[in-house]
Amino acid sequence: MQELLSDWTERESIAEAMIPLIGRLYRKNNVVTSVYGRAIINQSVINILRSHRFVRQAENKELSVHDTYPVLEALDKLDLGRSHIDIGKLAVQYKTVQGQQSLDEFLREQLADVVGKGSQQPANAPTKDIVLYGFGRIGRLLTRILVEKAGGGANLRLRAIVVRDGGAENDLEKRASLLRRDSVHGPFNGTITVDADNSALIVNGNFIKVIYSDGPDKVDYTAYGINNAIIIDNTGKWRDEAGLGLHLKSKGASRVILTAPGKGDIKNIVYGINNDVITDDDKILSAASCTTNAITPVLKAINDEYGVIDGHVETVHAYTNDQNLIDNYHKGSRRGRSAPLNMVITETGAAKAVAKALPELKGKLTGNAIRVPTPNVSMAILNLNLEKAVDRDQVNNYLREMALHSELQKQIDYVNSPEVVSTDFVGSRHAGIVDAQATIVNGNRLVLYVWYDNEAGYSAQVVRIVNQMAGVNHPVFPPRGR
Repeated sequence: MQELLSDWTERESIAEAMIPLIGRLYRKNNVVTSVYGRAIINQSVINILRSHRFVRQAENKELSVHDTYPVLEALDKLDLGRSHIDIGKLAVQYKTVQGQQSLDEFLREQLADVVGKGSQQPANAPTKDIVLYGFGRIGRLLTRILVEKAGGGANLRLRAIVVRDGGAENDLEKRASLLRRDSVHGPFNGTITVDADNSALIVNGNFIKVIYSDGPDKVDYTAYGINNAIIIDNTGKWRDEAGLGLHLKSKGASRVILTAPGKGDIKNIVYGINNDVITDDDKILSAASCTTNAITPVLKAINDEYGVIDGHVETVHAYTNDQNLIDNYHKGSRRGRSAPLNMVITETGAAKAVAKALPELKGKLTGNAIRVPTPNVSMAILNLNLEKAVDRDQVNNYLREMALHSELQKQIDYVNSPEVVSTDFVGSRHAGIVDAQATIVNGNRLVLYVWYDNEAGYSAQVVRIVNQMAGVNHPVFPPRGR
């Protein structure tokens, strides 16, 4: 028994020693480190150890900090250029050549494209100005993510938030409090100061101007030193090109992305699926819906491997701010009934919207939704007819590999536990999480259950699109798919 505790204490000590190395690589070299896709920047000792334990799902045994700590020490000496480096995968790969190569030789070979490039990066690398138009649930989660990722330089920089004048004398304090405390996602990990004199929030050292405006075309961003900004419209009020185009009439705004499905000819982007269609000429884009983001990567993976004849998507969705707390008038059918007290059948366009990102599934899917009395985390049930018969273990293992080693690693996650429930996925940055224990197979009929944090997971997908729009792209090591 004492040996177990001594081992744990030793691993805690090593994880503590990893933290300054992780931080220095990020802030000095803009190197983002992870363990099998789990980012370890700004993480606690316990979370670092949990990330290592997660590797059991990939390699059938727990990865030890004894393996990854030497990798971090070696990386710290290589003067690396900006990059995403999975130290977990590198540590596992090194075990296969250990004795044939030194760790330094192995890493220099694997990371040849960025070794020695750190000193070539400008000391004050430029950032891309970002403005949030709206500060609701998605806006505040976007703020958390953008601030969290601001430390490495040459990244996105949240410069302003645009809101309507609430009329309250303590408006800034109220908005700061909503960012600081969240009933679902917990307290903000950092410090927030209200600068009333300059109408701003200072969040982990980031000066964020709060601009009051009654229209997207009525802001002069250049007056606040903001130029060529990407505007993230998270209000959902304007959904077509004419409405969203109003943003581009404001000085200092260069491009717009909508955090809802776009109408008309606006490109609806699901990152990881069709983000390759984004061009520099695209001034207005949509990040589609949270449900479309959750199901499209899994559907692509299944269609690529087994072929989808047709299917039905049923979404069990957390209630949203659009619904009523108590029975009251609502223009939508059934949505006027009390959200915390009822399951509410409603429509969803997510199934049809899949075709905008994945044209090969056009006309093959139907969809509907049930809003349920939970504040966050939803589930999509994919009932699919496939071109060939499948085996339950086979399809689960395939999706597990897609989650751990494919180009869709950031979009698809995988869990294999008989005890998980919705609250276990609060804060997940993946677009969707396949629940392996719930998979049902009958010949060529496949039923998959996909969880998703319809707030945090979706917000992470939005930021991935914005990174691409801003040209903030880091080479990934080892390359995904290996």
